[in-house]
Amino acid sequence: MQEQQTLMGMLVHWVVSAVSLLLTSKVMPGFKVEGFGAALWAAVVIGVANVLVWPILIFLTLPINILTLGLFTFVVNGAVLKICAALIKGFDIKGWMSAIFGAILLSLIGTVLHYYVG
Repeated sequence: MQEQQTLMGMLVHWVVSAVSLLLTSKVMPGFKVEGFGAALWAAVVIGVANVLVWPILIFLTLPINILTLGLFTFVVNGAVLKICAALIKGFDIKGWMSAIFGAILLSLIGTVLHYYVG
């Protein structure tokens, strides 16, 4: 029974993340997701990149991150999104500013949606 709840929770999280990507693409110029299928794949790849790539990038940029009091983390988040956009057909980010501000907006929208969905 608990396995079903865990699986259902993961599926809900995945769909909410995809919807967050779609909403971000509607609001942010230069941030493009072509459809719900592309958003689902992008959510998977972003999740994997956040587990595998993000910690490495944070470690490598630790000195500049300390100097900027953590603000360089926004650039790292944008870089992870740009990497994911390069890997997925139907997901495109034009320019670094779109990636950085898109990462911030994606985080805010995702947080709000996950809060309301539970």
